[in-house]
Amino acid sequence: MSLVLHVDGDRWRAHLREVAASRPGLVPVIKGNGYGFGLRRLARRSGWLEVDTVAVGTPTEVDDVASRFDGDILVLTGWRAFETRAIKAKHADRVIHTVGRLEDLEQLLDAPGTPRIVLERMTSMKRHGFTARGLREAAELARSRPGVRVEGASIHLPLGDGGNLAEAERLLTDIVAAGLAGAVWVSHLTAAEVGTLAEQYPEISFRQRIGTELWLGDRGALDVRAHVLDSHPVDRGEPIGYRGRSAPRRGTILVVSGGTAHGIGLEAPTGESSVRARVSTVARGGLDALGLAKSPFTVAGKARYFAEPPHMQASLLFLPSGVAVPGVGETVPVRVRFTATDVDEVVIT
Repeated sequence: MSLVLHVDGDRWRAHLREVAASRPGLVPVIKGNGYGFGLRRLARRSGWLEVDTVAVGTPTEVDDVASRFDGDILVLTGWRAFETRAIKAKHADRVIHTVGRLEDLEQLLDAPGTPRIVLERMTSMKRHGFTARGLREAAELARSRPGVRVEGASIHLPLGDGGNLAEAERLLTDIVAAGLAGAVWVSHLTAAEVGTLAEQYPEISFRQRIGTELWLGDRGALDVRAHVLDSHPVDRGEPIGYRGRSAPRRGTILVVSGGTAHGIGLEAPTGESSVRARVSTVARGGLDALGLAKSPFTVAGKARYFAEPPHMQASLLFLPSGVAVPGVGETVPVRVRFTATDVDEVVIT
């Protein structure tokens, strides 16, 4: 029994084609767990979209993607000498390195071969990249070395929904001043923002790196489901689970597939900063203290509580008396964070 991602294939493929049509210069992002689909599956799908380049997060992801995609591969993380061994020699000519420090650029230029590079301008994210002055110095250094292929400049903006245009315009001024106005690789700009920039800078080819919007943009096409593995009636006070917790009242312990090995029950810091989000966090903390953590599993139309913390590959849920108990082998919906969930199987119709 498994945790399974079911995909409405026609609807999902239609969405992919729609995004590709609305995003000229599309560069699909394939990183981490492959947005729940797996790296290799998305690499093959990128070939189906007929793009010439994809982006991965780290050098360690290159090999999996290169084995299923014939085009170029941009590595989003800034180049570091200690990670070069992760890229096999047979893929080297297809890999484009992102560089954001002058010392890294110097080491890369001194290394054997003719590296392909993108020079990254620092954004308000403060993650990787050159200052305006550093970008000019890096561009001059790269141009002074025969053989190096500068594939353009990069800006990786914060997450935004139509709020990054002003910053992008400011950073493009620095990129043009550095003589890098051929291709600009961008992340987290809306289609409308890129359209505005393309009108202002017709000489620039904008390469749009898209991940979540492409692969997960139509959530209605995606349905994660867990199998029911077992069920046991319990009385109030009866011990349950690894830790022998007492059942809060009469009901049923439902055992479902999906546990910490899949990412179930694991949390990452939230980016929400609204008052409502903070109140929700406090409320969840209070319930956790009482041993009442709500699970992502839905049974009979409601999200149910964990009977205890999830196990490695299964979870125990508590169903109050009177709730219809699904049978062994039936499935229940699971609300997941796709980028942090490893399903056992992906079924695309």
